[in-house]
Amino acid sequence: MFIPKMNIRNVLKNLIDWLKSIVIALLIVLFIRVFIFESYVIPTTSMEKTLVEGDYILVSKLNYGARTPITLFSVPFFNNQIYSEKVQLPYFRIIGFSNIKVNDVIVFNYPLEDEKPIDKRTPFVKRCVALAGDTVKIKDGKIFINRKEIKEPENAEFNYIVKTDSAFINAEIFEKLDITEGGPFMDIFTYNLTMTRANAKKICSSPFVIKSEVMLEDSGMYAENLFPSSMYYSWNMDNYGPLVIPAKGMTVNLNKISLPLYYRIISVYEGNILKVINDSICEINGKSSKTYTFKMNYYFVMGDNRHNSADSRFWGFVPEDHIIGKAVMILFSTDKKKNLFKRIRWDRCFKGIE
Repeated sequence: MFIPKMNIRNVLKNLIDWLKSIVIALLIVLFIRVFIFESYVIPTTSMEKTLVEGDYILVSKLNYGARTPITLFSVPFFNNQIYSEKVQLPYFRIIGFSNIKVNDVIVFNYPLEDEKPIDKRTPFVKRCVALAGDTVKIKDGKIFINRKEIKEPENAEFNYIVKTDSAFINAEIFEKLDITEGGPFMDIFTYNLTMTRANAKKICSSPFVIKSEVMLEDSGMYAENLFPSSMYYSWNMDNYGPLVIPAKGMTVNLNKISLPLYYRIISVYEGNILKVINDSICEINGKSSKTYTFKMNYYFVMGDNRHNSADSRFWGFVPEDHIIGKAVMILFSTDKKKNLFKRIRWDRCFKGIE
């Protein structure tokens, strides 16, 4: 039997062609991820019921303009874990199709991870509720921008106290209304439930429910864990502000009252050496200064799960150079609590995000 000799040149040529195809495919995927679209998974309940834990979302980088890579040397497809900080490029953003709007769901890098380069920080997803130059105020859980109340997302959730007469709330009711957070509170006939306003009305219509009311912190109560963590601002989650969102070119006076709000912007986000004397007299980069002009735009974001979200109320502003893109679609969704055959939430697949 005749066995043909292997042509080494042909084998090498086929191998090189095959490797070229793989490299080209990887470069195309990398280009798409950097400049066009990228997918993320929702790990927490902070955006429920708009986005739920296990949603895989598509983020458009075209809407606001793609941010060019800041960290030059990094290994792609490793979840931003392998990189070198030795060479970093200045922030630059390609012109996009639109600007960020109030109530857009945006993805950004978590601003407080100072130990990492900006583009390698943990991605967060929240709803933008105030733009650069806006004045935001939260009163009894409702958001006002420039003294005008903004539309509340239909799926926004709040913590409610629900009291019954002498009956337990059936687990089937929770499943039917998709109430996944909360349970008995204080006694067996009092519940602390996280739900939408619509579901609160449905619960309240049950014959055994005596009362269903949203849990709101009183105005004037000081929550020290909220931004800016200063006694000059007696704010809480439900009554917050008024707070002016910094805009590029805006100038503010620096004193002991305004410094808690803008100290981090001046010293960290915009890279100045800020020295504070007697809580009010400032030196910026060695020069005495009583004012500061911002170099970037900033944004104020909140989760739709209003009482269970670590957002701008806790850590402050989102700088424009941290913005990744706009969340536009849920590609698919999985529920790890269910068995293999019921795990995929088919009703959420390819669903637009509003």
